[in-house]
Amino acid sequence: MVQQLSWKVGGQQGEGIESTGEIFSTALNRLGYYLYGYRHFSSRIKGGHTNNKIRVSTTQVRSVSDDLDILVAFDQETIDVNVHELRVGGVVIADAKFNPSLPETCTTATLYAVPFTEIATELGTSLMKNMVAVGASSAVLHIDTEVFEEVVLEIFGKKGQKVVQKNMEAIKKGADYIREQLGEQLETMKLDPADGKKRMFMIGNDAIALGALAGGARFMPAYPITPASEIMEYLIKKLPQFGGTVIQTEDEIAACTMAIGANYAGVRALTASAGPGLSLMMESIGLAGITEQPVVIIDTQRGGPSTGLPTKQEQSDLMAMIYGTHGEIPKIVMAPSTVEEAFYDTIEAFNLAEEYQCPVIMLTDLQLSLGKQSVEPLDYNRVEIRRGKLQQGELEELEELEEKQYYKRYRVTEDGVSPRVIPGMKHGIHHVTGVEHDETGKPSESPVNRDDQMNKRLRKTKGIRFNTPIHVHSHEKESDILFVGFNSTRGVIEEAMERLEQDGIKVNHAHIRLIHPFPADELLPYVQGAKKVVVVENNATGQLANILKMNIASHDKIQSVLKYDGNPFLPQEVYAKSKEMFVLNGNV
Repeated sequence: MVQQLSWKVGGQQGEGIESTGEIFSTALNRLGYYLYGYRHFSSRIKGGHTNNKIRVSTTQVRSVSDDLDILVAFDQETIDVNVHELRVGGVVIADAKFNPSLPETCTTATLYAVPFTEIATELGTSLMKNMVAVGASSAVLHIDTEVFEEVVLEIFGKKGQKVVQKNMEAIKKGADYIREQLGEQLETMKLDPADGKKRMFMIGNDAIALGALAGGARFMPAYPITPASEIMEYLIKKLPQFGGTVIQTEDEIAACTMAIGANYAGVRALTASAGPGLSLMMESIGLAGITEQPVVIIDTQRGGPSTGLPTKQEQSDLMAMIYGTHGEIPKIVMAPSTVEEAFYDTIEAFNLAEEYQCPVIMLTDLQLSLGKQSVEPLDYNRVEIRRGKLQQGELEELEELEEKQYYKRYRVTEDGVSPRVIPGMKHGIHHVTGVEHDETGKPSESPVNRDDQMNKRLRKTKGIRFNTPIHVHSHEKESDILFVGFNSTRGVIEEAMERLEQDGIKVNHAHIRLIHPFPADELLPYVQGAKKVVVVENNATGQLANILKMNIASHDKIQSVLKYDGNPFLPQEVYAKSKEMFVLNGNV
């Protein structure tokens, strides 16, 4: 019996690869297994190779695995592209229809041709071939086909009981066929029993959308773009149930300005996009900065520049999100590393946006946004709504102004945050403009006023309070290697850390959750106590490493492990490269 294994299904986009992975993983999640899934797909609607790799474990996992135990193939390309991942003793279960074969170089895996299409056609339609594949997979893992009944009923129940029965029959026939083929070898991949606990199984985008809903957001203007679209799609279904709405705008410029306008009116609003869309939003983000309007913007990073690799993993928007706007404004940039953090951090993003009256950008990456993970039940008792200095209550509570005077919306205050009103509040009338202005919002080019307003805005975030600016995995501050990363690299770093510690190397890990303002004070002791700082990130120029150098120095200690080919890191890659750095620096 095994505690964990990796399963992958592949074929042409549009032939049910995603639904195959969804049915398989949902059933295992309900048994209580921990799962981590990553989907490789092409930037087209139909056609092109796609696959879904799912790691199944009796303990928590936060990354894709180095190798592969089971490959389910609907075409020869799937075998040719993915066979190198198979471990010794791995299994390929392929549709007999295309006469599958293993390359001559693959001598340690076993191929089983199963008539997916033929069995499905005999049952009524070839479309059920993916259900035959699910059944064959369940037999290899010693999982009873009955565990799929609930999932199949949920998916096909609306089409009638006959359709449900046919799909279940396809699963059972697939399982029966592979049992006959494998015989005694079935025992090699039998999974240890799961703990049976109920967990959610969701992508980061769904967690962000749910966090926005729980955090009080009631309006989302957005333009669809990979890999952010699921946030919009989730809220299209859910927001109307809570009195909110989603508007698909003509472009990202309109989306951002509408979100700013809604926040100005007192409604919590967000928008979400990826790199190309954020480029269009930059002027609007500057507008939110100078007018001191709260707004939450989600950037789901993907391969760039321009259209780049729209369906592939990258973390190359970091510098742009911190420094992309012209001029200088207060800004907060956050970077959750797990699905749970994506939920809680989205709620906190709305709180910080209103408390500091500035744009808050929440960075994710494609692996976190679209990768599916097992998630412990969310704690809604942790949800807290903080609206900062927003004037609320009876309209008459505002101080009455002399005739024709305006409210000092941009009053210079010690903490840089001015009392905020929404349109229609008695005695709250003021100007709002994108040019420099005085305390009432009236345009002003006075050098003294310019200094006062700039200094006021920029001191807002100097005292920012964020509960967990870095996630630290450490036993003590001194170490041979300090790993630093952000977003979805957390899982591979944690696994590399375990392997290095088995080699006798002392390793610490600091994952940055608040990117800007940078938590230098929290990170500094770990940098000072490390012989070498290894920054792991999916970009070509070492953007996070450069930010470390800008804020903490220690240039001689900092080295980068980079990957920018569109694929996520594997634990073995991080382990091997950091081990090599350690040895080359004269350590044994």
